[in-house]
Amino acid sequence: MSPLSPRLASSTSVLRNRVPTQMRRLIPVYAICLCLILLFLNADILPSSSSPKGSRGLTKRGNNKSSPRNDMEKNEGTRFPRKIWQTWKRDPYSFDQRDFDTAKTWTAKNPDYRYEVLTDNNDLSYVEDKFGPDGFDRADIVDMYRTVNATIIKADLLRYLIIYAEGGVYADIDVEDLRPVHRFVPERYDERDVDMVIGVEIDQPQFQDHPILGKKSQSFCQWTFMAKPRLPVMLKLVENIMRWLNDIAEGQNVPVSDIVLNFDQVISGTGPSAFTMAILEYMNEQQQQKQHKESSHAITWDDFHDLDESKVVSRILVQNVEVFAAGQGHSDSGNHDSRGALVKHHYHASNWPSRHARFAHPVFGEVERCNWNPDCVRRWDEDIAAFGLLSPEEQQKRIEEAHRAEEFPMAVPETPEEAPPAFFPAVQPQEQPPPLGFGQLWQPQQPVQQQEQQQSLQGFGDQSPPPPPPQQPEAPAPDPNAFGGFVL
Repeated sequence: MSPLSPRLASSTSVLRNRVPTQMRRLIPVYAICLCLILLFLNADILPSSSSPKGSRGLTKRGNNKSSPRNDMEKNEGTRFPRKIWQTWKRDPYSFDQRDFDTAKTWTAKNPDYRYEVLTDNNDLSYVEDKFGPDGFDRADIVDMYRTVNATIIKADLLRYLIIYAEGGVYADIDVEDLRPVHRFVPERYDERDVDMVIGVEIDQPQFQDHPILGKKSQSFCQWTFMAKPRLPVMLKLVENIMRWLNDIAEGQNVPVSDIVLNFDQVISGTGPSAFTMAILEYMNEQQQQKQHKESSHAITWDDFHDLDESKVVSRILVQNVEVFAAGQGHSDSGNHDSRGALVKHHYHASNWPSRHARFAHPVFGEVERCNWNPDCVRRWDEDIAAFGLLSPEEQQKRIEEAHRAEEFPMAVPETPEEAPPAFFPAVQPQEQPPPLGFGQLWQPQQPVQQQEQQQSLQGFGDQSPPPPPPQQPEAPAPDPNAFGGFVL
């Protein structure tokens, strides 16, 4: 066939024009694909249309659709993070020996867990990193943490923030690990069905109406607990604390940095009472959502009173008092030698009450020294009531007598069998003599003549001054930093 044939020329023309035409037709498709790719790669810079204007997200940027509810659903079917957290004034390389000895029990019994300590030097950096613009973007939380000056308030806030952000186990620096952490969840439970593990600390509901002991009589332990990250109850607890701090500051007409708090305010505002209230509220909220009705069973402390075995409520595993709070001498807490005791609180780091005073009667002292002994509390209440019936002159006289008794204390015997009651949880209950009422003064065994000379000290309103103290060597005083069952 000739190269100039019309048929061949036509075929060549079709072949020449076909490729450019197809490419022209695909150009719009290529452009759309390119736009979609660019949109996907830059999605994190676009505002979320589902969020109200000006609202702050609770999760990282680029994941604005997440919420506390979504975070909780993500935890379902997951395991607890293998992390152990502690907080202290200094880093582990500078620990005192006793702090080092208790801290190393956590790494020794859990070698496959990550262990981290936040200190007074890096705690703010941690909060800014996790809750700042590159984290949960909660400027209100960062500002509040930066503003608070009370050490115990910051310590409580920090443990809640850590566990919300990353999850794992939190333990106070003076808590010894007795058993591996995997024992926190009994074998009969699947940890994928549990979001949090807590334990009973104080179970004394018979005192719930007491004017001083009432708010502290029913509480979960927060010197040791475990949770999965982003659990809504942890964030709600932090928000409750911030609201409470602002209310206190407004009531005292001072900035949050200058507020003054007593012991009971700390316990109820950020400590075990606040922790317990937030958890009970969360349990009830989850229960109502699950049953889709308002008339669902209300969860109260009655569900955890005299708890013999652990139970799961709203995906929170609650352990009996012996697990995290054994050896307190109250609440049927048993002792640390039992198989059920998983940790031991030594209380040597619990000196914050020295900066936040308890209520102490000028004559009869603190009711907490009764360590929840019903007879002791009853006598303390009766003594306070009787004191209130005295004339102002008689009251002043009794106060002066009490002060003189403090200046000239009685001899403390050398033998432990004759030692006065300690009322401190570090001493095992079986080692403590029966507690005395604060209308009484403890006396060692003495000759009858000396007892007769000192009986005047026990008479209510007696004016006789105390005799000079016998010349005997003084035994060490009880540790002032240990506070019967209330220090967490």
